[in-house]
Amino acid sequence: MKLESGMAAVVTGGASGLGRASAQALADAGCKVAIFDINDEDGEAHAKAIGGTFHHVDIMDEQSVLDGFEAARAANGQERATVHCAMASRRGKTIGWDKEKGAYKRLPTEDYAFGAEGILVASYRVASISALGMANADPLNDDGERGSITLTASVAAEDGQIGQIIYGSCKAGVNGLVLPMARELMDLGIRVNSVMPGIFNTPLFRGMKERNRAVWDQLNASVPFPKRLGEPEEFASLIVEIASNTYINGHQFRLDGAIRMPPR
Repeated sequence: MKLESGMAAVVTGGASGLGRASAQALADAGCKVAIFDINDEDGEAHAKAIGGTFHHVDIMDEQSVLDGFEAARAANGQERATVHCAMASRRGKTIGWDKEKGAYKRLPTEDYAFGAEGILVASYRVASISALGMANADPLNDDGERGSITLTASVAAEDGQIGQIIYGSCKAGVNGLVLPMARELMDLGIRVNSVMPGIFNTPLFRGMKERNRAVWDQLNASVPFPKRLGEPEEFASLIVEIASNTYINGHQFRLDGAIRMPPR
């Protein structure tokens, strides 16, 4: 799928981190990018900087996502590339020690359900709403392609660490969406893929650099090659390639410098 000038794209979580870099890269490729985020200030500023549009969208809320797509399509036209980076989750171990009570405690089911909604359900929500819009659009090329959807999983989907029972299993679920959805959408010419980033130099980890330089250095050294955290622009480069290359479909890509996460 050729990313032509003015082609509409949607990036969730586009106000910061991997989503921000993805929005920038798609805009650099000529796309008119709609940023979906709950961070109004940063989202609006970045959308303005890349010549796109910003829409306050809460991925946990069905109507908010529907409204976001409606507004983005009204402003930019039917999106042909959708990149889903936004997520919401919680943290905890299945069974952990409660210091105050001096006893073991169980991770509440409600916490797990929150993460499942913010990672797995939200991924299906964004992908399926986008796919419906693409399905009703005209094909773009002789292959009958109508669009590309890229979801963000994580290396935790395969190397889930202690304390990542919610995050790891739900990101694995995101990978599990890819092949059946790609097959269900094959006759409509809509491709579905996911990317599993390793540890990247996002605001979350940059804060760690300031708080504890020793831990930051250890993180960099833990990557086989190159011995550093990934840069958001490297993630974004893969996002553009996936959107552009029609033969990439139904695949989950690790982007991690060959890292394999230890148990803790």
